[in-house]
Amino acid sequence: MQRFTSGSEFEGRIGYSRSVLCDGWVFVSGTTGYDYATMTLPDGVEAQCRQALANLETALKAAGSDMGHVARVTYMLLDRSDFPACWPLLRAAWGDAPPAATMIECGLMEPQMRIEIEATARAL
Repeated sequence: MQRFTSGSEFEGRIGYSRSVLCDGWVFVSGTTGYDYATMTLPDGVEAQCRQALANLETALKAAGSDMGHVARVTYMLLDRSDFPACWPLLRAAWGDAPPAATMIECGLMEPQMRIEIEATARAL
């Protein structure tokens, strides 16, 4: 088993890996819209979704996978009415290989967070 980090301070403070490669599968932890280089969170669900997808793609690549190999994704949103604003970004991210998906309305770690994305993918 291999574990990967994004460099986010949350991973060390909380105690988790951004992604784990195990038996040909890549498991990516819930990923928010934080820009890990600046540790800032943009305003609005669309900007956060865009950054969360970029963070997800980086985590997948680090573990030997890519967006086209994601089999399952879970979207967690603070407010389900925000979800339609994300749909164009999600369609563009998945292209011709959309994964099985679930959307959950729930509380997130910080009140300004609007979306968190968790994924499972096959390794290349």
